[in-house]
Amino acid sequence: MQPFQQGRSLKEFSTFGVGGPIRLFTEAKSLAEMQEIFQWIRSEQIPFLILGKGSNCLFDDRGFEGLAILNKIDFCDWKGSEVSVGSGYSFSLLGIQSARKGFSGLEFASGIPATVGGAIFMNAGANGSETFQPLRFVQFLTLEGELCYERKEELEFGYRQSPFQKRRGAIISALFALSPSEQARAHQLAVLEKRLNTQPYKDKSIGCIFRNPTPELPAGLLIDQCGLKGAQIGGAKISSLHANFIINAGDATAKDVLDLIQMVQERVQEKTGWHLEPEIRVIGCS
Repeated sequence: MQPFQQGRSLKEFSTFGVGGPIRLFTEAKSLAEMQEIFQWIRSEQIPFLILGKGSNCLFDDRGFEGLAILNKIDFCDWKGSEVSVGSGYSFSLLGIQSARKGFSGLEFASGIPATVGGAIFMNAGANGSETFQPLRFVQFLTLEGELCYERKEELEFGYRQSPFQKRRGAIISALFALSPSEQARAHQLAVLEKRLNTQPYKDKSIGCIFRNPTPELPAGLLIDQCGLKGAQIGGAKISSLHANFIINAGDATAKDVLDLIQMVQERVQEKTGWHLEPEIRVIGCS
């Protein structure tokens, strides 16, 4: 196990550039290292946090009073149309590589700033596709040290939901089964081009803020209809390109973001009758 570091900040691991100091920090590059870290956590009874790409998470301005573990388990092994991949591997890169190999099923991952583990944890999705669809099994390490091999059929996924959100431990790896397709690369490039043209990828953000109320009713459309594009509180600003994104317009704090989220919820509820539920995870000080 690597020595723990001090003096690191959650801001370093946030695509939004927000977050306070971390009490202790380390990296896990293998299952064995994660097992050793979990053994220490159990003996010390200390809170822990698994870090990936830092998207879809709003970190507390006060930081984290525990051990933050950066997931660096990033192997990627192909066998025909199946790929076994570490949870710390780039989900976007996996989508690009699979399409280049002529396999369909993960084209939507292209451009999503997440690790494989983070995408499974949130059941990330776009363009009508979700992470669980090509998934075959997940290797999960419980905090108690039990290594579980779980088939997709044994797991319950939903819109931006997975069973791992209610469990203490870490996703270690996953197996995806894809389908041969001559159109995979063209589809992946089209997905990426649309994303780059319609979402604020040059700005610091944490992805879509709110869940879509229905598949046919995007949250961004409701926010736009309420005239909220460009609305700003402190350094947090609603993107003028896509209304379901909040960007860091300069020195934003988590409080700025939460205040802006509340304002959007109140305005949309008042004008449309719809209540928007946040999609992001708010990571507290613990």
